[in-house]
Amino acid sequence: MRRWLTAVAVAGTATLLLTGCGNPAGVDGNLVNGWAAFPEPKAFVPAAEVCHTADFAETAYLSSYSPVDCATSHRVETIFVGTLTGATAEANKPPTASSTDIKPAYTECDTKAKEFVGADWRTGRLWLGVAVPSPQAWSGGARWFRCDLTEESTVENDGDSETVNRTASLRDALKTTSPLNLGCYAVKLNSEDRVDTMDPVECTKEHNSEFVGVWTAPDGNYPSKDTDWDKFYSECRTLVGRYVGVPLDNNLRYRTGVIALPNGQTEWQAGNRGVRCYLWMADKKFTRSLKGTGNNGLPIQYQ
Repeated sequence: MRRWLTAVAVAGTATLLLTGCGNPAGVDGNLVNGWAAFPEPKAFVPAAEVCHTADFAETAYLSSYSPVDCATSHRVETIFVGTLTGATAEANKPPTASSTDIKPAYTECDTKAKEFVGADWRTGRLWLGVAVPSPQAWSGGARWFRCDLTEESTVENDGDSETVNRTASLRDALKTTSPLNLGCYAVKLNSEDRVDTMDPVECTKEHNSEFVGVWTAPDGNYPSKDTDWDKFYSECRTLVGRYVGVPLDNNLRYRTGVIALPNGQTEWQAGNRGVRCYLWMADKKFTRSLKGTGNNGLPIQYQ
């Protein structure tokens, strides 16, 4: 009985719906032909020239994306956002920091970073990283990459390096002389006569080492044996001679030490071939910069 009464009630409602309402003027009664098409969904792309309070992360997740104004305290600055193309973009997962697939992105970030800070970023206490989408975002079509810069407390002593909190953008930070610029150092050796620490000091105070420039190494394997490093030392010694203003001869080779610092094997594989070069004197100390001082500045006897 209850079932029958319910059926009657529903049937009556249907009758009202069908007979109680007509079509208002200008309406044709078709409920689907007047709707605008939904826009095609687009993958999220992060913004450039914004900063972040969190530390750099190779994988950038949308859930943790919270950019801030660079005038406020931050640890990372995104200087450019590009698009991955070619075989890298066709892969079924995003590239990792140590894969050769990231090289095109790293190369572009390197160029953009130099333009952004006004000089080679390696001449300052800066570090460059490339962030890519998460695997989930990649599956959804995201193909962007982020170029992120950070200020570091040191670029020579890896174990002591810390990201510095900033309250200003790095734009044009190296365009003129800056506290970020690499300068003079007090180098200490370990028991194996290898560099132990390189503490920065004012060039007017006693020091035995000075940054002279960056050498860009050609493609090839990361140095692993003495013969590999000999090439690095030779190229850095050339920069020493030009920096000080002395002939590039055997006197320079045998009387002047050099320190060559690439950024590490992982970054090497990603495409970072910039090698920081430093003049180093084992048994001499200076209280001024040796830039452009020539024979009068560097204690080398020329015949």
